[in-house]
Amino acid sequence: MIWVQRISSFSDLCSTAILRSVNGALAIVCSILIYEIITQLKPALDRRKAALNTVVLSLYPLHWFFTYLYYTDVASLTVFLAMYLTSLKKNYFLSALMGALAVCIRQTNIIWMLFVACDGVIDMLLVNRQSVGIQKSDISIAEKNRISPKDDFSAKPGVRRRKMKGTQDVPFPTVTGGNEATLSGSHLSGLFDEFQYIIIQAWHLKWELMVSFTPFILVLGAFVSFVYWNGSVVLGAKEAHAVSPHFAQTMYFAMVSALFSAPFHFTLGHATALLRSFFKIRPLSFFLGFVILTAGVLSVHFFSIAHPYLLADNRHYPFYIWRKVINAHQLMKYFLVPFYVYSWLSILHILGKARSRIWVLAYFLACAAVLVPTPLVEFRYYTIPFFIFMLNSGIEEISKWLLIAILYVVVNSFTMYMFLFRSFEWSHESGVQRFIW
Repeated sequence: MIWVQRISSFSDLCSTAILRSVNGALAIVCSILIYEIITQLKPALDRRKAALNTVVLSLYPLHWFFTYLYYTDVASLTVFLAMYLTSLKKNYFLSALMGALAVCIRQTNIIWMLFVACDGVIDMLLVNRQSVGIQKSDISIAEKNRISPKDDFSAKPGVRRRKMKGTQDVPFPTVTGGNEATLSGSHLSGLFDEFQYIIIQAWHLKWELMVSFTPFILVLGAFVSFVYWNGSVVLGAKEAHAVSPHFAQTMYFAMVSALFSAPFHFTLGHATALLRSFFKIRPLSFFLGFVILTAGVLSVHFFSIAHPYLLADNRHYPFYIWRKVINAHQLMKYFLVPFYVYSWLSILHILGKARSRIWVLAYFLACAAVLVPTPLVEFRYYTIPFFIFMLNSGIEEISKWLLIAILYVVVNSFTMYMFLFRSFEWSHESGVQRFIW
């Protein structure tokens, strides 16, 4: 009888209302974490601006919509943000613990755990510039590019300035070109300089790195063991989530992210600055532009996957975007390539103003590692990389954030109206169907 009562009480706890309220509670925690991360990344930012940014990000349509449903997205984002925040505060053990929990919620979060660890490593190596008897030959690049405190790399927005005990600053090569990030030959040169500097620093800080980031390595080892035991990354329908070379997925992510942060990307001033930056070294820039556009065309031609779930389920908005936009005409997917490319270049350009080039490269590779193997076009998969972009964008203009807030309110009002008042039924299956993301 006691067991029956316990089972009954457990069933009550798992009612629809209570399960949905879990995401509501997590959304509140998520907002607190967003605010803490913003103040950690931008300690000089006015608290009212930080609060505004928090409110805007909390209204992000994909996050806001699933706050009212029992789905794993809100939990996944919340735990990721907790992992990111604890890493920013240099509590790497707790961060790795949050990473393990994030992986339990969604297996692809292993990539974002590695990205957070990479962020911590970059922060330690670039900001804590330690001198431990580096030979002159090792720091020839730094010697040639000595910078003043005014232009110090660690003073850039979004870069945390910390210093270990017993360390001494070493000049760091100029890799940002001031406040103007470039996407051409100088960018590649600066990336190489950063990479070389990081290798040198990693060698001299190898024991500190090992002690700090071993917890992440342990979680990674446990995940690899799980994949070997399970025979796949996913726990559910393995056939439906088989790894596929879906390079076009990265294009869709760039498009969706740019649209959901449109005031950052689609202004005359920003477009002009982006093009001027890209075409700084014209012969090489034209060649790079041709290569990028060619890669985009090849991606949508050979590596654009129409998953059966995407084609069969007309409850999801990607179904209509695929039919009415991307697949509206056989040439449409090629016409969209310049927009995809512009969106990616704009995202990288904005991040390059606030973060180091090696960090931007790590972000791009993490996005590719998560999105390329995923055959299903799902905007929910874009939430974490989108939040990383917004949190690290370094853009503080209130007008742009207010415009984004208005955009989100309009989109949220539309999607909630469609969900509540435009339900429909399938002829082959009983029950009410509703539009969702």
